[in-house]
Amino acid sequence: MNQKTLLELAKLVRYYILISTTEAGSGHPTSSLSATDLMTVLMFGGFLKADLNNPEYNNNDRLIFSKGHAAPLLYALYAVAGKINEKELLTLRKFGSKLEGHPAMSFPYTESATGSLGQGLSIGAGMAMNAKLEELNYKTYVLLGDSEMTEGSVWEAFAWSAYNKLDNLIAIVDINRLGQRGETMYGHNLAIYKKKIEAFGWKVFIVDGHNLLEIEKIFKQTEKIIGKPVAILAKTIKGKGIKFWENKEGWHGKTLAQDELKQALKDLGQVNKKLKGNVIKPKIKTIINSQLPITNKLPITNYQYKIGDLVATRKAYGQTLVELFNKFSEMVVLDAETSNSTYAEFFKKVYPERFLEMFIAEQNMFSVALGLSRRGKKPFVSTFGAFWSRAYDQIRMAQYSKPNLVICGSHAGVSIGEDGPSQMALEDIAMMRSVLNSVVMYPADAVATKAIMKLLTKHVGMSYLRTTREALPVLYKNTEKFKIGGSKVLYKSTKDIITVIGAGITLHEAQKAYKELKAQKINIRVIDLYSVKPLDLITLKKAAQDTKQIIVVEDHHKEGGLYEAITGALINENVKIYSLAVNKMPKSGTPTQLLNYENISAKAIIKLIKKLI
Repeated sequence: MNQKTLLELAKLVRYYILISTTEAGSGHPTSSLSATDLMTVLMFGGFLKADLNNPEYNNNDRLIFSKGHAAPLLYALYAVAGKINEKELLTLRKFGSKLEGHPAMSFPYTESATGSLGQGLSIGAGMAMNAKLEELNYKTYVLLGDSEMTEGSVWEAFAWSAYNKLDNLIAIVDINRLGQRGETMYGHNLAIYKKKIEAFGWKVFIVDGHNLLEIEKIFKQTEKIIGKPVAILAKTIKGKGIKFWENKEGWHGKTLAQDELKQALKDLGQVNKKLKGNVIKPKIKTIINSQLPITNKLPITNYQYKIGDLVATRKAYGQTLVELFNKFSEMVVLDAETSNSTYAEFFKKVYPERFLEMFIAEQNMFSVALGLSRRGKKPFVSTFGAFWSRAYDQIRMAQYSKPNLVICGSHAGVSIGEDGPSQMALEDIAMMRSVLNSVVMYPADAVATKAIMKLLTKHVGMSYLRTTREALPVLYKNTEKFKIGGSKVLYKSTKDIITVIGAGITLHEAQKAYKELKAQKINIRVIDLYSVKPLDLITLKKAAQDTKQIIVVEDHHKEGGLYEAITGALINENVKIYSLAVNKMPKSGTPTQLLNYENISAKAIIKLIKKLI
């Protein structure tokens, strides 16, 4: 496309940014204007290749606005492409509009919900990796702002992408100098950015972000780079195109009044609303089969467990991963350098092509998994449960992106023993329960783990699987059925005086307590609450009605865990609910010592029951 037409298209994009944000009365027009020329050349200069009539087409180039507050620019681009009309643009930020304040999945061209800065490059890396796995030739472009370049997750993504030679990933950094409250860390010193990103192994180009000819030349050069990802550092002016806005502090997140809009449009000059920007369609239409060969021909075992066998649920996790891939070839397994502890290494040994080592960078790991999920993969992503708290913002944001992935948190609770509190997941259930539409599962044995993982593979959404370090006795036959939202009543009689609810390791403590009390002719009901979210309300209400008293035992903090979930569910029932949870500051020790110390052992359960009766 000739430069004159591109210039007119950029002017039209700016017009749409101005009128939509003024009508909304809020938004980030100045941040959108600085990146307008870059994105206009990318979309309408013949570089971005996508079938806009089929946004989910597998070989479309992907465009992620990590700089999510530039959403008015995103919408304006698609207005120029003829996919939004001016009337709809004027619904920006209004309740019920698909044009939300930051990119959301209600807008069909949004690749992933963004707005919490520092996450887009990792999501893009996941999408770029998907193209490598599927042997597709689409590229992933990520627009970043200079303010978010201080986020650690950005540099995790830079490191991992270079390590994996993702030459189909292009980061475009809009360096407009001004952040929310003033100048950014490096201002317009592009040399510093260049030095840092090159040190991570990327090919870096510097460009005047408002010179259309230069921008076009740089995009052409990126197409020749092989073996490493590309970063384009663009020196831009915040508020570009509107004289009284350009390079001025104090305008971030502010819009124009109607009289100011008139002046701004005068500055902008006459626009041609009949002009339309064309996006080139991708050439390759072939869908590559995602089933990859087994390179080292290791035998695939159908793991069967016998009641009484000692098997850690974390080990059953790794074993089941191997089995699942035979039926669910869209699986990808990611782990943060803990695969010999989470046992994800079992999968790595058989299917190395579908195992991604993410190293100790949990934020990047999760967002890469989200990127893979958005392109049709089913990631299983694992590390110690305690370390998932590092990536909670990524997890929180993912709930808005229609994720389809399984998070595994191993080494849950104080029962991990001697490693001490820094390794103990004691907040993870609370964290994952609070995520919209999440599923939280906590199996007590290997059979339950295997069955639940099969359920989670078929489940569409974000789910959390909590596993334990200790080898625990197998409780169930291999034919036992489980369901999301279910539970198991291990022991029940008409003489039960109280119900004890456990999950994971505390279920085994409840079982020990049952046997000892049974010998003393004291009957209790024991429930395995393997589905923490959603809950089995029918079984819980029945127990409340029958026994009138419930003890909840959990290897987790009381706040946000099983106790609060059950108390909330039974708030209208005539039942007293007691909590045995981790309430003391944990320390190193043996699992038995710690379970006793925190009063979540069989001994503690028996003591409380005898006190109550």
